Amino acid sequence: MKFRTHTRIVVVALLALCSASIFAQSPKVAVESIGMTVSDMDRSVEFYSALTFQKVKDVEVSGEQYEHLEGVFGARMRIVRMQLGKEFLDLTQYLAPPGRPIPPDSRSNDLWFQHIAIVVRDMDQAFEKLRALKVQFVSTGPQTLPPSIKAAAGIKAFYFRDPDQHNLEIIYFPPGKGDPRWQEKTDKLFVGIDHTAIGISNTDASLKFYRDLLGLRKAGESENFGTEQEHLNQVFGAHLRITGLRAPSGPGIEFLEYLTPRDGRPRPADVHANDVVHWQTMITTDDVDLMAKKLRDAHVHFVSSGVVVMPKDKAGFAKGALVSDPEGHNVLLIQK
Repeated sequence: MKFRTHTRIVVVALLALCSASIFAQSPKVAVESIGMTVSDMDRSVEFYSALTFQKVKDVEVSGEQYEHLEGVFGARMRIVRMQLGKEFLDLTQYLAPPGRPIPPDSRSNDLWFQHIAIVVRDMDQAFEKLRALKVQFVSTGPQTLPPSIKAAAGIKAFYFRDPDQHNLEIIYFPPGKGDPRWQEKTDKLFVGIDHTAIGISNTDASLKFYRDLLGLRKAGESENFGTEQEHLNQVFGAHLRITGLRAPSGPGIEFLEYLTPRDGRPRPADVHANDVVHWQTMITTDDVDLMAKKLRDAHVHFVSSGVVVMPKDKAGFAKGALVSDPEGHNVLLIQK
């Protein structure tokens, strides 16, 4: 009996050591940028510039490395990096081969949904700016989330679309809500990117991917419902489980699981990186090969042919791999 007890203690100790070793070997990560495919780069740059994003990089690229990285044969791309505050938005136009537009009947609860949340200093002023730009509304108007939603009470938000029909959000955080830096005094109306939100069907499955495999931490959660939420998302009966994840730096990643209605459509299997519905969240790691092995062992889908060595002067990173999360949202893992 004593021998068995001693054996159990040794086994538990070994498992703890192995877990600690695996954790210590887990690559460090940060969210570098959020990217989207666009159909007309000049038009998109003009639109985001009107929201006071600044163009910081503009390159044209082609070659086998990019074909293998993005999974698009014969790819020739123009990539423009835009900056707002400390965050980056990467716009990619496929000069060849061009892809398909976003489905015109896309809804906020479809599982290909993704947006960026742009923090604003003043919601009323920001809304008037968007009206002057004649943006396409998604929300009926800015919504203030009620006290009944404790985690989000007082937050103001509004959904709209860019010229390619990508969903966007402006968001205002009252004192005590959101990252403390959003409370810093500024003359700027558009301040930065707080997070990218993605439509999902199963929070636990998404947590296994983003938290357990990629190493992001769970930063908060909320259950949102009521008339304000319905009119924000433009989904009748919207009742969402919302989970926020963060890396040590960069925008957060927010899960939007619709508890009702459950009729959101899955992302089509034939979507490629040159289709305008494509987004990719760029995550840096200090060891992309180790991360790729970890993901392969977990049977994660790779869009890339593997870890691709890139021309760093053009790409801005040395190695990369494009993978898909459980819903088909794309994550570009890079090592600088």
